Amino acid sequence: QVQLVESGGGLVQAGGSLRLSCAASGRTFSSYIMGWFRQAPGKEREFVTTISRNNGNTYYADSVKGRFNISRDNAKNTVSLQMNSLKVEDTAVYYCAAAHAPQNPAAIRSSKWSYDYWGQGTQVTVSS
Repeated sequence: QVQLVESGGGLVQAGGSLRLSCAASGRTFSSYIMGWFRQAPGKEREFVTTISRNNGNTYYADSVKGRFNISRDNAKNTVSLQMNSLKVEDTAVYYCAAAHAPQNPAAIRSSKWSYDYWGQGTQVTVSS
């Protein structure tokens, strides 16, 4: 089992940057695909980005491509999301998620239904 705790959210002006972090418990962090999702008020939770177990593959939603960067440190059991050039429409609660995938170190997943564990979320608010 994995417990995930996000941090780093806050209020930022449009065009600014924030860095979110997610700390995972347990000794098998490297066997999990990691992802970030977000949910704005009144909307469905949507995919933001994912990273493979071996750090080799990443995938981004079109809405954040070129502005956001995901990274992970398997030695420290952490995954981070660097968010640059933030827009008002990026305002949401951001969730870290983990999907158990011991067979394929290069796999990535973008469907929220394929993730096994979720953090409690951290609020990101971008003002105009």
